[in-house]
Amino acid sequence: MANLPILRIGKHTPKYPIVQGGMGVKISGSRLAGAVAASGGVGTIASVGLACDHPLFDGANYFDINEIAMGEAVKAAREAAPAGVLAVNCMTALTDYDRQVRSACAAGVDIIVSGAGLPMKLPEYVKDFPDVAIVPIVSSVKAADLIVRKWGKQYGRLPDAIVVETPLYAGGHLGATKMENVTDMAFSLEAVVPDLVKYIDGTLKADIPVIAAGGIWDRADIDRALEFGARGVQMGTRFVCTVECDADDRFKQAYIDASPDDVVVIMSPVGIPGRALRNSFVEKYMSGQVESKPCMAACLSHCEYLKSRSTFCIAQALVDAYQGDLETGLFFAGSNVVKCGKLDTVAGIFGELVG
Repeated sequence: MANLPILRIGKHTPKYPIVQGGMGVKISGSRLAGAVAASGGVGTIASVGLACDHPLFDGANYFDINEIAMGEAVKAAREAAPAGVLAVNCMTALTDYDRQVRSACAAGVDIIVSGAGLPMKLPEYVKDFPDVAIVPIVSSVKAADLIVRKWGKQYGRLPDAIVVETPLYAGGHLGATKMENVTDMAFSLEAVVPDLVKYIDGTLKADIPVIAAGGIWDRADIDRALEFGARGVQMGTRFVCTVECDADDRFKQAYIDASPDDVVVIMSPVGIPGRALRNSFVEKYMSGQVESKPCMAACLSHCEYLKSRSTFCIAQALVDAYQGDLETGLFFAGSNVVKCGKLDTVAGIFGELVG
């Protein structure tokens, strides 16, 4: 095994260069994030939908309760890992994106990770929190360059790290705008990571670590990503099948039972492709039969369901999955879900990865 590098993200240095991916709705909540941070990685809470099962949520106060739930989630994760590094993943596509970022910062999170669009205004939302590091998720050097130019010109700030997520293997919403881009090797880690490192070192002449995401499962995958020039990795799917994961046990069992034929890519109501598990709900959607529960909160700034009812309320489908409804839930997953053969612990996974 190669020695693991030090990963510094702004003012924050986890023991190991392993970032747990943000998985919504509530799949990566305070329990999972706290356990990962306590084990030496970066524990990440997904901000989307935190209000969905909060006792104060009455169906009409979603955005206000989401802020309350954010503070509670960060506090709980911090109690589990007082000295650990905690992040919150905030999707740019959310209606209350700015409120979620600010509430996460106010709650004491260390890092904001942001994707599902280009987080052009992120520095503005964290300006009152100088210790909070900001990390965009991109799938290409072009996207990184757009962010760097915007942030530099308008805010005089560079990213504290950049996550490169390949749509080839990642779960959930993918960093591709078109279906044909999902399998395009031009968006592979081996293609993008070295070019982005070259851009950062040569053009920017800056110290910005690159974090590789999508398809990272074991130590061999980590070492391979490091060979490309990454200084850290982000892993999501593997942490789902853990005792500490916040999802219902039936969600975890769906991962454990998944076969290669169960992994499909659909066009999300957000307007970008997403990788998920095949079930009756997804089968009907892929065949053109659209079934949906009513909109929960108009949580997306761009939503095909609200525009035309031609798709489904993704928030409700993800909530159903979080609660273990195998028939109506949307179970996002990376392609490595087929390797989830058993339930593990976060500490056990870290022991294997870094031992």
